[in-house]
Amino acid sequence: MSVLTLPPETGPGSLRQAGENSSIPLIIDLDGTIVRTDTLIEALLRLVAAHPLLFLGLLPSLLRGRAAFKRHIAEAARLDPSTLVYNEDVTALAREARAAGRQVFLATASDRGVADAVAGHLGLFDGVFASESNVNLKGETKAALLVATFGEAGFDYAGDAEVDRPVWRKARRAIMVLPSARLARQVEAECPDAVAIGRRPGLLAQLRVVAKAMRVHQWAKNVLIFVPVLAAHQATPLTELRALTAFAAFSLCASSVYLLNDLVDLPHDRLHPSKRKRPFASGTLPLSLAPMLIMLTLGGGLLLAAFLPVDFLLMLLVYYVCTVSYSFVLKRQMVADVLMLAALYTIRVFAGAAATAISVSPWLLAFSMFLFFSLAVVKRQSELTLHLRAGRGEISGRGYLLEDLSMLHSMAASSGYMAVLVMALYINSTDVLALYHSPKALWLLCPVLLFWISRVLMLSHRGQMNDDPVVFALTDRVSLLTGAVGFCIFVAASL
Repeated sequence: MSVLTLPPETGPGSLRQAGENSSIPLIIDLDGTIVRTDTLIEALLRLVAAHPLLFLGLLPSLLRGRAAFKRHIAEAARLDPSTLVYNEDVTALAREARAAGRQVFLATASDRGVADAVAGHLGLFDGVFASESNVNLKGETKAALLVATFGEAGFDYAGDAEVDRPVWRKARRAIMVLPSARLARQVEAECPDAVAIGRRPGLLAQLRVVAKAMRVHQWAKNVLIFVPVLAAHQATPLTELRALTAFAAFSLCASSVYLLNDLVDLPHDRLHPSKRKRPFASGTLPLSLAPMLIMLTLGGGLLLAAFLPVDFLLMLLVYYVCTVSYSFVLKRQMVADVLMLAALYTIRVFAGAAATAISVSPWLLAFSMFLFFSLAVVKRQSELTLHLRAGRGEISGRGYLLEDLSMLHSMAASSGYMAVLVMALYINSTDVLALYHSPKALWLLCPVLLFWISRVLMLSHRGQMNDDPVVFALTDRVSLLTGAVGFCIFVAASL
């Protein structure tokens, strides 16, 4: 008894080797099978993001059973089936079955309204079995209905989860979609003719996907926590240790917000040329995993913050509140969104100061305000430029029109060059004498800054900046070289 595991490139056509009977219908599950996600969780997320109070009002429907709850959520959220991510191997399997003269049915525990919408969108099914009234069509209930309709061993069934085992046991053939190794062994022992389409990645591969969902590469932005230590020339073992701890705490806390943001922004991410490849948007990671990841990352960040001064914990909480407000409200508001993005960069600087008990000078605050506002506008400008070049029309989920690009470019340029002006005024102030022995050498920083800011603006204008500008600065070779030159200037001025 063995399970035939088909790699994606093999395709569903390889199922022919087991022999097909045109009188045997093919039954396909919805969530996790023909759709790579969970439609109930998607509907819940969209409802919470758009109408959180309405969602709370629907919670009492749980007392009337899961089917009633699903019905209320489906009616309130109204999922658009065109925004869902489909498993191409399973849709190909359905098309092949229809071409062979077989009937194909959708059988799901999702609400009837959602199932009918998906079936209508795909146009692959001869009928739909779904949850309705007080019947939650899942597990044994689904198996009993299919047996009553087609007879035991009178159908083939494609599913993906442990809850499908009762249905597989009653089917002529069990078709597993991306099963785990454990599930495959269990079904192998119960169903002699079991086959599988694709395979679930191993633990190491899944951890890499989790790291991608946590956006570990975005942790680079948290190096801003070290700015107060460097700017004040107070790099000691204690301040460095505290800054490193703050960096780790901020990074974990930021990941929890990134995860939350990805859940809220699913429909918009799927329309974006690059964001649609994110783990949750693409269906690579199950949505059910998100709450656990959010709690672990947030809890880890707060635990590390407990080892630092209370002021740092307060800054971390301010950051979390600001990012959540940005994710749910402000990111869709014109100008307010870039102001908040700039504030989030600046909060990192203040958090570094709080962790190390170093005060932030007015000069650093002024420089940060203008520079980070410029970079925040560049981020939004880049999104609009890429959207325009993809020919997708007006961008959804943002407060800007494509015609705003020229204004955004002006805002980014003027604010970026104001940061250079602040640097020039600082170099000419008396405050600089307390930290640098040769302050005149710092004048070389102004052309270096002008070069880097102008280059960022040009790349954004050309649509060649696909990431956060701060992350870009920490990964781009020219930016790193420019930073090295700036560091050498600081060292020379200090000698």
